[in-house]
Order: sequence, then structure tokens, then C-alpha cells
Amino acid sequence: MATSPNQPVPDDDLQPEYDFRTMRGVVRGKYAARYRERLRMVRLAADVSAAFADEAAVNAALRENLTWHQKHPTPVTLTEIA
Repeated sequence: MATSPNQPVPDDDLQPEYDFRTMRGVVRGKYAARYRERLRMVRLAADVSAAFADEAAVNAALRENLTWHQKHPTPVTLTEIA
């Protein structure tokens, strides 16, 4: 609905007669499990987080660490296997 510049914009245009419980195919939390699968949150200790400026710096450091470990694999000894 178009409004003129002189009319205030309504805060909410949801009508009270809408009843979502009677609508077919509407499921509360339908994608919640899929979202939680992909969400990985890691809490850093205070002393570790102080070493990084922001989230991007943490990700860059972790990527560098992963790259280094891929190039320099740790040899497995026979005592670690047994």
C-alpha cells in the first residue's frame, strides 16, 4: 500500500484476522534443525580473544594453521596406534 510523504508509515500491517494456525503447510520451526546443523559457534577464552582484532582475524589465523598442518603432517608412531 503506497503512502504519501505526509502520512506516517504503519508499524505493522499484519491484520488481526490472519490465523496462521489454520493455514496448511505452515510448520513452526520447520527449518530449525537444518539451521542448527550448519551453525558452529565457538567461544574463545578471554586471553585468546584479546589477541585478535575481530572475527576475520580469527578465521585468517585458523586457515593459516590448517594450511600449515596440511603441508606438514605429523608422523604417527607405532606407540600412538596401539
